[in-house]
Amino acid sequence: MASDTEQASAGWRDVVNGRYGPALALVCMGVWLHAADSLLVATMLASLVAEIGGEELVGWMVTLYEIGTILTGAAGGLLAIRYGVRAPMGGAALLFAAGCAISALAPTMWMVLFGRLLQGFGGGGLMALSFVAAGILFPAPLIPRVMAAVSALWGVSAFFGPLIGGLFVEYADWRSGFWFFAAQALALAAWIAFGPKTGTARRQDTQASPVSIPRLALLGFGVVLIAYSGVDVAPVRTTLLVLAGLLSIAAFLVLDGRSGEARLLPRRPLGLGTPTGAALTMIFSLSVATVAIVAYGPLLIIMLHGLSALATGYIVACGSIGWTIAALIVAGYPERHDMKFIAAGMAVVTVSVAGFLYAIPNGPVWLIVVCATAEGAGFGMAWTFILRQTTRLAPTGDVERIAGAIPTVQRLGYATGAAYVGIVANAAGFAEAAAPAEIADAAVAIFTASLVFAAIGLAATGRFVFLGSTGRAT
Repeated sequence: MASDTEQASAGWRDVVNGRYGPALALVCMGVWLHAADSLLVATMLASLVAEIGGEELVGWMVTLYEIGTILTGAAGGLLAIRYGVRAPMGGAALLFAAGCAISALAPTMWMVLFGRLLQGFGGGGLMALSFVAAGILFPAPLIPRVMAAVSALWGVSAFFGPLIGGLFVEYADWRSGFWFFAAQALALAAWIAFGPKTGTARRQDTQASPVSIPRLALLGFGVVLIAYSGVDVAPVRTTLLVLAGLLSIAAFLVLDGRSGEARLLPRRPLGLGTPTGAALTMIFSLSVATVAIVAYGPLLIIMLHGLSALATGYIVACGSIGWTIAALIVAGYPERHDMKFIAAGMAVVTVSVAGFLYAIPNGPVWLIVVCATAEGAGFGMAWTFILRQTTRLAPTGDVERIAGAIPTVQRLGYATGAAYVGIVANAAGFAEAAAPAEIADAAVAIFTASLVFAAIGLAATGRFVFLGSTGRAT
């Protein structure tokens, strides 16, 4: 472990230089393509549907992207072990470019959706491998700076992803937006293939087992079932679909855990018995807990407080701003403070969910802004150090797996959480609610349900901090 003096002296000049600059650019470009493209369609959707139709399939525009992201994200760690970072990341960039090109050329919504699925495969690979690269290409004192840069990219994408889509719709067309991202992905693939070497990569294990397609199919099937359960909510049907989806994901976890060195995820990826299990449980639970403000927050704010869609969008974007600012502020602290920031950050996130429980139905609007900013800031101050600590505490041979699993489990939490709060909202009568009091009651139900998972996430945080502080790495 690096000394406090070494870590305190590790500044941005140590990251942005001839030795580590190319690796940082690689990580940031991978994150940018995934994050910005996931938001790009939001402002292009109306124009897209007006030209080619497919209104009934709009919900799957995001769902398929997330499914592709989760599947390739789960495989990212094993791909890095077998082939290193460069080759899989180049392949993910090409897959992403192909998906963008297919969507740009699509005459029907079905082809757009196929392109979005490929974009999800490529984007998920880029995101997971960016985390792997951050964990293995940089020394521990520099990782918080790298994660601060990643957080800044998320904040930038929250504004520029929709803005870019809007500019293309206004001055060109939606197809040009997809071509724009296809060109960026091709440039990244060319840079990976022919550009400068990115740091000191680990030795590739060409004897490592190939990625298991059946296990990935089981995981994908589970995510599809959960996502589909929220399309047309009915008590019996929805419950059965969610249970079937959870069983499918559980079966994936069991089979993956029994696969030895061919496993996609780290040993015991969820649970409180190991630091890595506690960390991933923390990330999953808090992702479930915080997705409600994105899924239902804008609509509830408009209906209850009379704000415009634009103003509401900027309120939600305050989460990204808080995340970015907090990450940049804490990035220079030495490693001995990591667990304090993780505990404090996750506590702030939990408090923000409780704040939404009051502020969304009751107001005032400024309190909603404070809660949104606090939620992002909590993640920002913790996220900067989670990768450094989980990779430090990961068992031998699982560093790449745990690094790739962090963003994958986060997206799985978002997908599961969106279905979860959708079921709660409909059970609370949100779809039929008309009077402000009925809408407010539905908001209370949504954020009460979210607070349950926030509490689970906070408990997992405490366990992670305890095990990490006592040095229990297995």
